[in-house]
Amino acid sequence: MSITINLLPWREAQRERRTRKFYAIVVAMLLLGVVLGLLVSQFYQLKLAAQQQRNAYVSDYIGRLEADIAGVSRYARDAERLGEQLAVFQALQAERTDNVQLFNDVAESVANGVIYQRLSKSGDRVSVTAVANSERQVSEQLRRIAALPGLGVPSFSAVENDRSGTGRVFRFDVEQIDIEQATMVAAP
Repeated sequence: MSITINLLPWREAQRERRTRKFYAIVVAMLLLGVVLGLLVSQFYQLKLAAQQQRNAYVSDYIGRLEADIAGVSRYARDAERLGEQLAVFQALQAERTDNVQLFNDVAESVANGVIYQRLSKSGDRVSVTAVANSERQVSEQLRRIAALPGLGVPSFSAVENDRSGTGRVFRFDVEQIDIEQATMVAAP
């Protein structure tokens, strides 16, 4: 006697279980892949947001630094302009002192009988037109000018009769010397 066992339904059931198990694993892997993809995407989104925050902070900081640099540049320009104005003021003060010294020297040097008609200054060069009663007064005036420490040796340019014929009109140029420089040159 022989017993025949039909394993076909069992095999069919086994195959169906394996197929369901395979599909379940495929679906689980697919879900796991989607979840991992979402997690990676979320991770990169967080990294991107953090980097954007850092970039925004750096941009903001750069903007503040540029504003500070512009402020410093403005202050530097203002300081430079003030320095130039200070130099101009110092030059004007020195010129004022030179002019006061020039008038003091001229007033000190006037010889008896000499009248200054015109005095003009261009740089350190002073041009003078004066009237004297005699040649002796002209010579005396030129000697007095040459003897002053703030003025150089006069350069006599012309002498002629006064319009009224009573006096002599004479012209000369003289260099105004800075007294500090004159004493420095004479000191060594």
